Amino acid sequence: MRHVPFFRWVLTAGVTLFACSVGLYAIEPDGGLPASRQIDLAVVHEEADGSCRVRWSDPYAKKTREGPYHCDAGRSDSLKAPNYGDIRGYGWESGFMLTEGPDRGDLYDVAADTEDDLSTADALLLLGVLLIMTGLVGGNLRALPRVLGVEARLVRRAIRLAEAAGWASEDYARAVDAVRDGGRRGDLGAEPDPELVRALWVLREAGPQARAAAATARELADRLRPLLEKAAPAAGLGNRLQAGPAARADAAAAVAELRRLLADAEQHGQRERFVQTSVDLLRGQDGDRAALAAGADFEQDPEAYRRLLEDLAPLEPAARPKPPRHRRWRR
Repeated sequence: MRHVPFFRWVLTAGVTLFACSVGLYAIEPDGGLPASRQIDLAVVHEEADGSCRVRWSDPYAKKTREGPYHCDAGRSDSLKAPNYGDIRGYGWESGFMLTEGPDRGDLYDVAADTEDDLSTADALLLLGVLLIMTGLVGGNLRALPRVLGVEARLVRRAIRLAEAAGWASEDYARAVDAVRDGGRRGDLGAEPDPELVRALWVLREAGPQARAAAATARELADRLRPLLEKAAPAAGLGNRLQAGPAARADAAAAVAELRRLLADAEQHGQRERFVQTSVDLLRGQDGDRAALAAGADFEQDPEAYRRLLEDLAPLEPAARPKPPRHRRWRR
């Protein structure tokens, strides 16, 4: 199923409406308010909620007028009657009078107009903000399952296990090939071939458990590699967000299988066994020292070497190892 960026388009529409509202505010004179100027008002009567009757001087009609107005109920008590020092006993308020149009001279109640009327710019602004919030929240909620599916630590553990298994399998195959190559060049007769003796000594030192560990490692590595490929979207947040629904579903199934294999491997200490097997099989890299140890061991028990060679001879050729990797083992 193809991903449809619905919330991205919602966010885009919200940003567009927000920009339009800003443009309208910029081109409307005085923010869309009618032309007016501030004047003083004499408060004749005032209620606790701010409803009042006021008087003001109308320069256009050249007379004093009186009418209802919405006063600021929270202004200082010193501006209200009878505290305000007006000889008539009136309070004081500030207001706006229209200066243009047929209604000039009338009072313009800013508070009432703001509550009752919603300009186009205001409507676009509110709708734009609503769409922006919807796009941001909805987009993040939609991405949340993809973010929660990241299992980077588990994938890294599986990669380390697969590497250890691959190294153990390759090192054992390389050791067996060394024995077979030595057997083609010489034998274990009166003057045994030193290279063959050393190759056999490496396998004797690793012990029979190395063969079992290598077989387990080969099987486990073959199982882990395809699972790691499918689990790639779960290896990092970037990969997870870029993957499609099908890839994320495959990754979730692969991660579940990796978790099971890791639990089983940790329970049996398989990674440590694989690492130790590789260490044991790499002992023959020190040629002089290994040759001396192999020669001495062969003189003590040559029949064991012949039995090991006969045991390896009928086997199918070992899988050709990959090019050796530069590794530094620490015991």
